[in-house]
Amino acid sequence: MSGESGQPEAGPSHAGLDWPNPERNRAGVPGGVIRRAGAQGPRSWIQKVLEQIMDSPRQCVTPSEVVPVTVLAVQRYLLEDEPRDTVPKPPLYCYDVTISDGVYQEKCYLDPSLNSLVYQNILKVGIQMRISRVSCLYNEKRIGQGILCIDNVHCGETSDSISLETPFRNRAHQEKPERPLRGGKSHYLALWNNEDPYGDIWLTDKQPEEHNFSDTKIISLSHLEMTWTNRRNFPALLVRILHKSKLRYYGKPDKKMIEPYQTFLEVADSSGTVSVIMWNALCPEWYKSLRVGLVLLLQDYSVKKSYPFRIQPVPVDPQIKLISTMEICLNLRDPPTNIIIIPEKQVKPEWRLPKLNHRFTTRSELDDMPGNCICDVIGLLVFVGRVQRSKKKENREDFWSYRWIHIADGTSEQPFIVELFSTSQPEIFENIYPMAYFVCTQLKVVRNDNQVPKLLYLTTTNESGVFITGHRGQPYTYDAKVKNFIQWIRTKSDSGEQKNMVIGGYYPYPPVPETFSKYSSSIKVESLLTAISEVRKEIEDLQYREQKRIAIQGIITAIKYIPHSSATESASASETLRNANRPSTSQAARVEIQERNGKRHQDDEPVNSQYFQTTSTNLSLSNKIRILQGPHANPVAVPQPGASVQTKGIKPGMPSIFNRQANTNASLQGKARKTISDRWESQLWREKKFGLIDHLHYSHVYPESIPRKFMFEHRKFLSEQYNSQPAKYVPPEGRPPKLDDFKSARSLGHFEVTILGLNHEIAIDVAFLPMYCPEDIRTSQIDTLLTSMNYSCAYPQDTTGNDRLPGPRAVAGDIIKAATELDRVHIVGILDICNLGNNKVEVYLHKIYSPENTS
Repeated sequence: MSGESGQPEAGPSHAGLDWPNPERNRAGVPGGVIRRAGAQGPRSWIQKVLEQIMDSPRQCVTPSEVVPVTVLAVQRYLLEDEPRDTVPKPPLYCYDVTISDGVYQEKCYLDPSLNSLVYQNILKVGIQMRISRVSCLYNEKRIGQGILCIDNVHCGETSDSISLETPFRNRAHQEKPERPLRGGKSHYLALWNNEDPYGDIWLTDKQPEEHNFSDTKIISLSHLEMTWTNRRNFPALLVRILHKSKLRYYGKPDKKMIEPYQTFLEVADSSGTVSVIMWNALCPEWYKSLRVGLVLLLQDYSVKKSYPFRIQPVPVDPQIKLISTMEICLNLRDPPTNIIIIPEKQVKPEWRLPKLNHRFTTRSELDDMPGNCICDVIGLLVFVGRVQRSKKKENREDFWSYRWIHIADGTSEQPFIVELFSTSQPEIFENIYPMAYFVCTQLKVVRNDNQVPKLLYLTTTNESGVFITGHRGQPYTYDAKVKNFIQWIRTKSDSGEQKNMVIGGYYPYPPVPETFSKYSSSIKVESLLTAISEVRKEIEDLQYREQKRIAIQGIITAIKYIPHSSATESASASETLRNANRPSTSQAARVEIQERNGKRHQDDEPVNSQYFQTTSTNLSLSNKIRILQGPHANPVAVPQPGASVQTKGIKPGMPSIFNRQANTNASLQGKARKTISDRWESQLWREKKFGLIDHLHYSHVYPESIPRKFMFEHRKFLSEQYNSQPAKYVPPEGRPPKLDDFKSARSLGHFEVTILGLNHEIAIDVAFLPMYCPEDIRTSQIDTLLTSMNYSCAYPQDTTGNDRLPGPRAVAGDIIKAATELDRVHIVGILDICNLGNNKVEVYLHKIYSPENTS
């Protein structure tokens, strides 16, 4: 392995050049030099603070005037150990924050004690904040140079008017490529993970060039494998890229690597395939220009014995020999590798380079594929979940970024469910939305047929790649299954498909098994159960967009139905967005009817059942019932609209709670209920709720956790809402809508469930979102409160004819009645904790294990 060190000078501020700025009258000062401003032009708060520091004998000062400044960028990097550090610390990521006072921009160093504000996405771009304590960190090797440090701050709300036109006071801060204020690193990292290339050091302009092979000696991979240990100089390799891995960042505070990156290429010629490792500074130069299928001429490389624990991807063509005894190393130096991309038109048949083959699998074929198989898929995105994060290791600052997506290919009523981790392609990962044609390669099958519901989904691997635009000309377009998909797409209408597209929201996947013993064996944690007294710490330890699943013991003592807002649910999204400022006469009449039907009678009945029954009837006109069976009944397939459905009854011998199906079925035939209650609390709760030592309230469902009906004309806005917070401020296009303007993909609302600890001292309120939606295409979410208790639950999908469906309140009544059966019963609750950032945390009840299924 080769590394570079010592390029930038360590210490505060790398800058020192005086770059003129002829486009502006208020030119900044060179190289971070702190000097007094003249009397011309408006006074800069940043300049005044720096002058106050100069006049103060103390290193830290409180600004004489605290005014709001706007945050334009929050950028992350790894800070090396200081020379005085004797014990290496775990990775310490630092943040540079770019602020604007309306006159100047200034890049400031955020004191590490304030890092938690970034972890929680409280300090973020676009907000106004007030800095109440600052200091200056001087560069002792240069005269008059230093950086402004933020030591205390109050973060405010998002600013309505932000200008990017203000110049930097320090002209060095606008140099390219951007450099961090401290340490010897030459670049910033992506804000939320280490896999994505970020910043202007990542080049994209490497182009193919024709090469004269008359003087080039080429060796085959198989011949090199036999002779490399006896060679000092290696002839050139002529190979095709078969796979490209995502980036690996291996920087550590005690390592003086400038660009500590690594990526693997699987390359092949006619004699075999081998791993090529690209190290360090070559990654920013070449990574984004290299793609699968390119032909490379590699010169001045090194060869070493392969790492024994790395598993190479299996070649698609079984005839290609897998060479696993050696690895090819590409470095910027020792020796300096020469890489040439050969144009495809210059590739000769006699070279016999392998063609790029794929393993495309259809959704209908997936049902019969064993676990751990590798496949490629193509399809139409029908659901795109929000970006989430998970810790790589406990007590560390490194995270994976991922999201769940659904892909339909027309061969099955079920979509592909894909756990899509970042593949070092942020330009695609952050810009995917429903209705796009999507290709993902090198996916691994995850399945478990021994649990209910059965587990079947795909997850990305280290070599996965994604494609969303520019499919024309790609090698896979000639695949027969790809052609079949394209033919299927031509039969679909955009308008008909858009109504079934969903984006964002809380996504409770993967489902947990039907018994607690199976759940216990399926997870890898130090402690299986979390004491209810430890839940608060678990919540406080989560960072932005981190989602964690825990198990607690307790007693369900109260449940309350929280319906959706009537105004939000009845008006169509398009009408709301198009007429936000000028409602039409018909809209006004509709709102008046909603207000009359949704009139509040008392606190515990926000909206009457007549409204819900009317809404439910209007939502769909067909009458196909989706039956989701509990683990004691035979599973029934979930049909698409227009398909026939057969329901199955309850097996004999089930507990009395399951006999409610007769009442449920009666409702499904349209029989009205005379009394519907939307809340329940037990006698135990009435006795204990005023004597608790702690009551945690996490049952609120925020707008970003509600899945929304996708609207293609607002795809950019919707994608931004469910992506991670950007590192740099991007001004919106025009006047952006609000998330609540978009119609929810759910029709039922949610429940507030109170769980009392076994010792009756601590309680927690959590949210429960059952799946109840006529057009809900996320059919794998079958784990509801009722099925958790082995209850056979029916959900309407689409209705035909004149049969009426029960309103959401009627279904809510069923769920509440089912919950009452668990009065004083000790249960194990599986909770999903979601940190949405900016002090917004939700806790969802994902599964209940009662005494019958905890063994």
